[in-house]
Amino acid sequence: MSENKAAQQLIEYKSQQNNSSELLTTAHGLPIGDKFNSLTAGPRGPILLQDTPLIDEMAHFDRERIPERAVHAKGAGAFGYFEVTHDVSKYTKAVVFNKIGKQTPVAIRFSTVGGESGSADTVRDPRGYAVKFYTEEGNWDVVGNNTPIFFIRDPILFPSFIHTQKRNPVTHLKDANMFWDFITLRPESVHQVSFLFGDRGTPDGYRHMNGYGSHTFKLVNSENQVHYCKFHFKTDQGIKNLPASRAAALAGENPDYATQDLYNAIANGNFPSWTLYLQIMTVEQAETNKFNPFDVTKVWSHKEFPLIPVGRLVLNRNPRNYFAEVEQIAFAPSHLIPGIEASPDKMLQGRLFSYADTHRHRLGPNYLQLPVNCPYKARNYQRDGPLAYGDNQNGAPNYFPNSFSGPMHHAAYLEPPIKITDEAKRYDSANEDNFSQCGTFWRETLTDQARQNLIENMSGHLIDAEEFIQQRAVNNFSKVDPEYGRRLQEALNKLKVARSSASRSNL
Repeated sequence: MSENKAAQQLIEYKSQQNNSSELLTTAHGLPIGDKFNSLTAGPRGPILLQDTPLIDEMAHFDRERIPERAVHAKGAGAFGYFEVTHDVSKYTKAVVFNKIGKQTPVAIRFSTVGGESGSADTVRDPRGYAVKFYTEEGNWDVVGNNTPIFFIRDPILFPSFIHTQKRNPVTHLKDANMFWDFITLRPESVHQVSFLFGDRGTPDGYRHMNGYGSHTFKLVNSENQVHYCKFHFKTDQGIKNLPASRAAALAGENPDYATQDLYNAIANGNFPSWTLYLQIMTVEQAETNKFNPFDVTKVWSHKEFPLIPVGRLVLNRNPRNYFAEVEQIAFAPSHLIPGIEASPDKMLQGRLFSYADTHRHRLGPNYLQLPVNCPYKARNYQRDGPLAYGDNQNGAPNYFPNSFSGPMHHAAYLEPPIKITDEAKRYDSANEDNFSQCGTFWRETLTDQARQNLIENMSGHLIDAEEFIQQRAVNNFSKVDPEYGRRLQEALNKLKVARSSASRSNL
């Protein structure tokens, strides 16, 4: 048997059905006598409106595409479990971590960010890494990326940033001027841009990359003591990246490379796994830290805040149906559970609203009732709306308070108080040390070869932007490290000479 299980899926289904077919019906269960031919008035006559199987088929077909995700449209998913290996109860009362050996079912979706649903898996882009933990106290979603940081720190800029990753509204083409104009006007992006154009901008599939919660979260233990944390999922398969040339070739040869690789690995019993770690910072450390610990463009030093192991995430089941379990799965940073809360991270605060809101638009107000999104038990006062699934909470009252055994709140689940002292105004965060951490990344994290790859990848993209935008980019990266800016300028100069020579040779 071939190891390409994805290509054998229909054959396996047929064998599971013992080579027999069930009776074909319409959506309301009417058995169909002839699926080949429409009902017409004579062999050459018009089709009759009473052709129920035809109308049923066409009406559903007209509606079978839901809006694709505005971001992270192209993705792959799988299912498995998370097992606790270390006690972290002194930091959090979250039920998912409450006992060594405990296993919690999980779903995960990997994705690219900027491309459409049919785009290639191997494009240079961050990768989404979203995990849903199905716990006894609600579903907990970690909605992150394969990088520990992000491009911007204030959500008011997020729609504009995403627009620059998409298509020019006039030409409907990707536009280097759009991308680099925004990026160079917001220098807090230099850190993430350096990740993007480095080797990790083209990971070798989804199994060989890390996942990060990226944001800072707040952990609360059973005594209501608070710590801040970051979540790190380290791949047990080891980091592997694609050379830029190979990534570009695969975009044409096999645009679904990462999706196929994940499916086949699981189908062949080669279950991918990740180890979850925490970084912990006390409230006192957060108040005195030299940089804002809630700034998603920054990392926390592993020397100062070492990684603490928690458990292992394993994927051991492929989707039974892609649309039902991957296209309709809905992750949101607001899906938190007792013991894990939001921090003052501005980008996180913005995402708390936007993710659930986009699901209500894309899937409908009852998206959390879909089986793949449904928690073990949800009891509330929400009723009705399109596609209410199941019993609509039967005869339970739909108002609160009530005297008829409706669900009640409980003080045990109150959030600890949040101390707020500053004035409410629009604080300018544009110049909050945009360059020092990226300088450390350039000098200490990257190897000589990785620095060379970064310069080649970045200059090859930046060369298509206007000259004044190129200069703004060089100035920004020179502030990261003079060598960084100098080498970027030299690479741009070489590309300009090469393009000029090619232009003259074509005359």
